[in-house]
Amino acid sequence: MILDAFRLDGRVALVTGAARGLCQGVALGLAEAGADPALLDRLPLEETCERVRATGRRCYPLEADLRGATAATAEAIVAQTVGALGRLDILVNGAGITRRSPAVEFPQEDWEAVLAVNPSAPFYLGQAAARHFLAAGHGGKILNLASMLSYQGGLFIPAYTAAKSGLAGLTRALANEWARHGINVNAIAPGYMATDMTAAIRDDPARAAAVFGRIPAGRWGEPADLQGAAVFLCSDAAAYVHGTIIPVDGGWLAW
Repeated sequence: MILDAFRLDGRVALVTGAARGLCQGVALGLAEAGADPALLDRLPLEETCERVRATGRRCYPLEADLRGATAATAEAIVAQTVGALGRLDILVNGAGITRRSPAVEFPQEDWEAVLAVNPSAPFYLGQAAARHFLAAGHGGKILNLASMLSYQGGLFIPAYTAAKSGLAGLTRALANEWARHGINVNAIAPGYMATDMTAAIRDDPARAAAVFGRIPAGRWGEPADLQGAAVFLCSDAAAYVHGTIIPVDGGWLAW
């Protein structure tokens, strides 16, 4: 039955940025589909773990700050996940940060911090996960969280735009190399979501009205809106989907 192809029973997913917001929603969606998630964040993970365990799934929290991620850090994170949960089948690179400033004033330390979390950490983690998949001989899924800024320039967020544009390109590049090994590398590009990252926009009446007026769906997105696309791309139902970026944006890009 086709619905069976969407099940993730017996699989282990490593989800970064899972303490809150979009990737908390993704982690919960994967758990509801049957996966046991390892959750990584620099923020407390108790709430997400509690909600995962309420679905009957196992949960393994990992505290790490990806602003300092290296290839060795990524290898250690994958090894910890496998050691705790027995295997690794899915990697979701969801952690992200942003800094706002006019480009002529943008601080070097902010630029470097944003680019370290995306796309550098997703590359190191993807590399470590792919090595594990190849050694295990069972293929795997890598899902990156891109953005509308993978397609557009935005205002006062040059580092975030560069990071998410780079992540979209990285998604395609890794898919080209790893598809023949049964490793699916894809991405979701969320639109304007009601999360902490968009609080500054939503708190500015003029900016919020401009954004809201351009969303055909007539509402801000919620973390749960990503769950369907995430489960699909992490499941056998997407076995022949490689290098794609699926916008989940309420129609923003169609405007």
